Amino acid sequence: QVQLVESGGGLVQPGGSLRLSCAASGSIFSIADMGWSRQAPGKQRELIALLTSGGRVNYSDSVKGRFTISRDNAKNTVYLEMNFLKPEDTAVYYCTARIATVVGGTVNPYWGQGTQVTVSS
Repeated sequence: QVQLVESGGGLVQPGGSLRLSCAASGSIFSIADMGWSRQAPGKQRELIALLTSGGRVNYSDSVKGRFTISRDNAKNTVYLEMNFLKPEDTAVYYCTARIATVVGGTVNPYWGQGTQVTVSS
């Protein structure tokens, strides 16, 4: 069984910064992509940052230049550094990872439970 646990959300003023963390644990053989999505009230979940095992990074246009994704492979952890936050960044943020649980097994997607980020004065 695999668990992804996010932390670091909270309330921040516009222009401020937050750092989210997500640690994967459990029966893990290997982790491919790790990323972050978010879902604002009344909107669909959107993928905002993705970091492959090979180090390739993709960001959505809405966060490019303000957010930075990174990972610590030794800790099975992915981070999201969020700067210059705007009220429209308010959402529940979810981490995701594609994980193989056994040698030669398929890579399946897993999701965290989400952490709330609220940007407001």
